[in-house]
Amino acid sequence: MLAQEIIRIKRDGNALSSEQIAEFIAGVTDGSVTDAQISALAMAVYFNGMDRDETVALTLAMRDSGDVLDWSDIDRPVCDKHSTGGVGDNVSLMLAPIAAACGLAVPMISGRGLGHTGGTLDKMESIPGYNVAPDNALFRKITREIGCAIIGQTGDLAPADKRVYGVRDVTATVENLSLITASILSKKLAAGLGALVLDVKFGNGAFIDDIDETRALAESLVQVANGAGTRTAAILTDMNEPLASAAGNAVEVANAVDFLTGDHRDPRLETVVLTLVGEMLVRSDLESAREAAIAKARAALDGGRATELFGKMVHGLGGPADFVDDRRSHLPVAPVIEDVPAPASGFVSGIATRALGVAVVEMGGGRRRREDEVDHAVGLDRIVPVGTAVAQGDPVARVHARDAASLQRARKAVLDAMTIAGEAPAERPVIAETITG
Repeated sequence: MLAQEIIRIKRDGNALSSEQIAEFIAGVTDGSVTDAQISALAMAVYFNGMDRDETVALTLAMRDSGDVLDWSDIDRPVCDKHSTGGVGDNVSLMLAPIAAACGLAVPMISGRGLGHTGGTLDKMESIPGYNVAPDNALFRKITREIGCAIIGQTGDLAPADKRVYGVRDVTATVENLSLITASILSKKLAAGLGALVLDVKFGNGAFIDDIDETRALAESLVQVANGAGTRTAAILTDMNEPLASAAGNAVEVANAVDFLTGDHRDPRLETVVLTLVGEMLVRSDLESAREAAIAKARAALDGGRATELFGKMVHGLGGPADFVDDRRSHLPVAPVIEDVPAPASGFVSGIATRALGVAVVEMGGGRRRREDEVDHAVGLDRIVPVGTAVAQGDPVARVHARDAASLQRARKAVLDAMTIAGEAPAERPVIAETITG
């Protein structure tokens, strides 16, 4: 069928068949469909929507437009996790080795920072020698022998999505639930997963502030992923404060290793990590009950096996053999490190979380433009959680900066982002809901 006829069907508000969607995406992949036609169909979908079956078909067509990884030679369930992004979200660094220690294979294909949120690849590149782009043979070897590998996109995964997203980005058609769902899932499902867990965030540090909109996205992702044959669950997490007490690259890596070794664990972060691993075990049929799955994850963490696997993964991908034990001598250190004192006594009653993420980007810890280099040393740590009682002059965060000028800008950003009040705020659970489909 002609591409324009497929566009007409959706323009007129009718559902497309899986065959029509597959034919259109095949044209996107081989170049026979033009950017103008992609734009026209995206706009038709934006206004008329897609039902669940159409969204599943679009996801599968984009998944199958390139390589789909095959893990049939691995004798353990293959599972991964995806986050919609947040400040201080270093969950992947702990989750992958904990899940591997529990018997899963976690071939984690991660991305770089986006907007005010940090990227897992940028964090891992804080580790000297760590190779985020190994060849396929090494990627498979590390995943098979250690159980987890955190790398960047490998091969030619979902190339149709890359082209479609590029057109959507410049034609005001990004904000559509079906198109967002298919874009996220096509890349994840191309990794050949048997199961998937999703960390979908809401609040002032997330890309979506409103919890109802977040729930709608999570439900769409879960329904479509399950419809595409990958057992999937999602949690809705509160991003009205940083998830870890650190935001940056090297500082988040240090925080993650401290978490694994037990030197320091942020309580909200611990809840999210163990809950996600528990869902991975349940979705992969390694445990039947959520409580037992979380207990298994905690045992793998507390027993030291997850820490051991993290160290082996780092070394297997080119990092130092003694990274876990000697991490602070290996990670880059900013020239200027100073505390931010509280301007008054009281309780930290709120944090403008996005502003902290923006402050890290402005220090050089993220990108203003795609081609920018990242300063892995800069960032914030020792960020006090909401609800903390502070006296005037007590530190509420610590700034790692490249120079005195950026230190002063970051200190002001931290103080502007924090609200100190006379009464403690009501407690909020870090996980608002779990969606299993």
